[in-house]
Order: sequence, then C-alpha cells, then structure tokens
Amino acid sequence: MSWLELSPAEWTAVHLSLKVSFWAMIASLPLGIIVALLLARGRFWGHSLLNGIVHLPLVLPPVVTGFILLILFGRRGPIGAFLDQYFGIVFSFRWTGAVLACAVMAFPLLVRSIRLSIEAVDTRLEVAAGTLGANPVWVFLTVTLPLILPGIIAGMVIAFAKAMGEFGATITFVSNIPGETQTLSAAIYTFTQVPGGDTGAMRLTIVAVVIAMAALLVSELLARGVARRIAAA
Repeated sequence: MSWLELSPAEWTAVHLSLKVSFWAMIASLPLGIIVALLLARGRFWGHSLLNGIVHLPLVLPPVVTGFILLILFGRRGPIGAFLDQYFGIVFSFRWTGAVLACAVMAFPLLVRSIRLSIEAVDTRLEVAAGTLGANPVWVFLTVTLPLILPGIIAGMVIAFAKAMGEFGATITFVSNIPGETQTLSAAIYTFTQVPGGDTGAMRLTIVAVVIAMAALLVSELLARGVARRIAAA
C-alpha cells in the first residue's frame, strides 16, 4: 500500500527519534540508579526536597520544563555558555539538546521504577553478604543489582517510550528543525498543521504505535528471562 510508504524526511524523523530516545535512556540510567538508591535507602536532610525535584517534570507543563532548559542550557545560559566556551558543547537547537530534554522528562519514571524494585529487595540478603566480608559496593553489584534488574529494565523501557513521545519540552528547547531536531512527535505535529497532511500524520502515528508496542514486548520478555534466572539461582 503506497500510502504506508515513508518518505525520506519521515524516515529521518523516525531514525532521529530512535537515536534521541536511546541516548536519553542510556544517559539518564547511571544517575537514575544512584538517585533511586538514595531515595529508597537514604535518610538525610533534604530527602523530600530531592524527591520533589526529581518528580517535578511530571507535574510541570512540558513547555515550562523546556523553557527552563533553554534558560539554563542555551548559548547565553549560565550552564550552556560555560559548556560552549570551555568544552565546545552546545545543546540548544541540536539533537543533543533533544536528548537532554527527553532525558529530563523521562528521568522521574526511570527513577520511580528502579526505586520500587530497590524497596522490594529483602535487606536480610544484603546483610548476610556483608557478614561474609563483602564491602557495600560488592554487595550492591552481586546481590542488590541482580535483584533489581527487572525494575531497571522496566524503567529503561518506560524512559525510552516517554522519550519517543516527548514533544513540549523538546520543541521549546530545540525547536522543530527537519533533519536535526524534528522527532517523530514534532513531525506528526507538523503534518497536522498543513493541508493534506493527515496521511503523513497517520503513517507516523502507526510507526510510533508499532515501536512502542515492540519496546513493551521486549521489556516483558527480558524481565521474565531475568526473573527466571534469579529464581533458578
């Protein structure tokens, strides 16, 4: 069916969305594990404040989050100017900026999934490993991490899916530049703004649904496989 064939520009938007979503997921994962561990196990002043800051993107309008990123990481922003001057790193109106925006928006979902997994771990297993002489880092790597792996996988998939669907923060921070920052969501929005663009919007919508479903199915299979290995260990 010819109307289902994607044009080169549409393929570019799909490829860019996959790239942005993948790197947003990977970039936020290490910090996500650390923050989830702090929120799940930490007892310190500012715990509630950290929890609020982490989850702030969930309750703020995405456009507000994008504007804050633009103020902070734009070429004239305090962080953006520093990175540009000393490291040559520019986020605004670049695909890397789209990665940053998507990572910020997906971060709360990633942290929440991992945090719930950490809170479900039986701490007696960690204490037992500690009594055998293992240091805390080794206990985390050999006991805690394998047990929370299904939660990490679920969080990664949720973060990827959130990044794939992100629109407001991304378009505010990096605009809608074809071939550079025009992700799948932005391309669909562009199609809806032009006469006769419904067909193109429908094509990309189908692609988005297929990618999202594939990600969820892969996540389910991986999580079941990890759970089976843990149970057999």
